[in-house]
Amino acid sequence: MMCPRCMQCDAKFDFITRKHHCRRCGKCFCDRCCSQKVPLRRMCFVDPVRQCAECALVSHREAEFYDKQLKVLLSGATFLVTFGDSEKPETMVCRLSNNQRCLILDGDSHHEIEIAHVCTVQILTEGFTPGVEKDIHTYTSLLGSLLASEAGSTRATGMFLQYTVPGAEAATQLRLMAGEDANGSKRQAAAWLAAMHKATKLLYESRDQ
Repeated sequence: MMCPRCMQCDAKFDFITRKHHCRRCGKCFCDRCCSQKVPLRRMCFVDPVRQCAECALVSHREAEFYDKQLKVLLSGATFLVTFGDSEKPETMVCRLSNNQRCLILDGDSHHEIEIAHVCTVQILTEGFTPGVEKDIHTYTSLLGSLLASEAGSTRATGMFLQYTVPGAEAATQLRLMAGEDANGSKRQAAAWLAAMHKATKLLYESRDQ
């Protein structure tokens, strides 16, 4: 691709102003606009690579996720899980698969949900009343919900997922409510929910990158 000028500041490339490619988006930039070097694990770059400012911001967030939240998702937590219109929840351990492509739920039954088939993610907070729209936060507002949770004004207690099943006309709904672990604590479930929210937020932000 011919690229005579920086796609950020429009500087003309010459012997002094060198052309660089962002390893994430592939666009052409001058050194000043593409000077940050950040690991890019989703593309198998473990060592820091050159990226533009916009991509570097997302990559920094992803690196933090890989270092912190991913371990929580892989470890799993206990939830009370309700499938579809069922009225009886089942106690299950929900975790992310090792290849990071599926949510695995284990209890009296076993279920695997491909992440690629998840179409909606919503969180429930303390004081949630079914049918009250303002108490449901979609993944587009998860960051604000997490910050509020850290401030102590609200706390995630559960999550709604909607996902498609091959061959089915309508999406399937899944509800997870934080359950107690062997020590009678819901702390692990709350941490898992927070990590899941962060993962969904990152997927939403990087959907075009």
